Amino acid sequence: MSKKLYLDNAATTRVRKEVIDEMQKYFDEMYGNPSSQLYELGRKSKEAIENARKTVADFINADEKEIYFTAGGSESDNWALKGTAFANFNKGKNHIITTKIEHHAILHTCEYLEKFGVETTYLNVDKYGLIDLEELKEAIRPETMLISVMFANNEIGTIQPIEQIGEIAKEHGITFHVDAVQALGSVRVDVKKQHIDLLSMSAHKLGGPKGIGGMFIRKGVKIDNFIHGGGQERGRRAGTEGVQNIVGFGKAVELANRNFDHHVEKLTALRNKFIEDIKNNIPEVILNGHPTMRLPNNVNFSYKYVEGESILLLLDMEGIAASSGSACTSGSLDPSHVLLATGLDHGTAHGSIRFTISEEITEEDIDFTVETMKKIIERLRAMSPIKNDADLYNK
Repeated sequence: MSKKLYLDNAATTRVRKEVIDEMQKYFDEMYGNPSSQLYELGRKSKEAIENARKTVADFINADEKEIYFTAGGSESDNWALKGTAFANFNKGKNHIITTKIEHHAILHTCEYLEKFGVETTYLNVDKYGLIDLEELKEAIRPETMLISVMFANNEIGTIQPIEQIGEIAKEHGITFHVDAVQALGSVRVDVKKQHIDLLSMSAHKLGGPKGIGGMFIRKGVKIDNFIHGGGQERGRRAGTEGVQNIVGFGKAVELANRNFDHHVEKLTALRNKFIEDIKNNIPEVILNGHPTMRLPNNVNFSYKYVEGESILLLLDMEGIAASSGSACTSGSLDPSHVLLATGLDHGTAHGSIRFTISEEITEEDIDFTVETMKKIIERLRAMSPIKNDADLYNK
């Protein structure tokens, strides 16, 4: 193994050195409890939190009083759905609209809320992973309280028409929640322009630490508090704040904002090269997700006649870390719900691999990866009974 290439940045990213340096002093120098306001050590911690809050708010065009820190994207998604549902109990509002390709933090929370009488409509997507705005309009009922749509899909990278969805929600007086965990730092988020009422965020997807995220809650939105027991986060989310993680989140956002346009331009060029090289060097592949309306770092292909898990194991032997479109590694034999929703059959969906790149990746790294993939696919297809049967059929 001569190389070590990390191409799974949708799963998590390396914490940036500047972020680590900023966090360090809040472990051993300024370690005060931010709720202890009678002495300087506590006040300094509180000030650091508020500075980070403003940085995050400015990045998404929100007011700093509309930002609440959480433990991550999954908690924020849970808060958005459960908080909205509980705030609307006994008010004739018991319907949520979402999509079939959401993160499980959304889908499983909808399943949970159905036990309490909440009804959910799951919108279809086309072969690119895009929803139909007319289907969304037709799904709206008088009892609809929430529309929840992911900004950009974590598996196939497709970016939804968020502003248009927001306009529809606003026109009908429905709260609009957006899971922006994958989008933040890669797509411009503007909660005012895009008519977003609730927004989920996570730090570790853009060079920040794990275990810290955020929720944007537009002033005036009806939503229950999520954790009870203290006055932290203006009484909405109790518990002593992890100052160092919040500071890290703020620093990661600051860095993302400082270099945003260059970052997106560079990743998009690398992504496009990666996609074209796969297409030109490996036959019988399917690009998953929209060709252009996709995250700048996402490359997801299905490779016919092979299993994604086998590809991953062989990639790992060559020092390349990637992700399968299949959920087999989590203990399920079912392929990705996202890929099935786009119309792929089970067999093709099982042969999917997602590469998600960072600015550390070079064109030479992509060349090496494509050449490695070409050899792996040829090797696996040579052993594949499905491929051999297909070849015999086509003779």
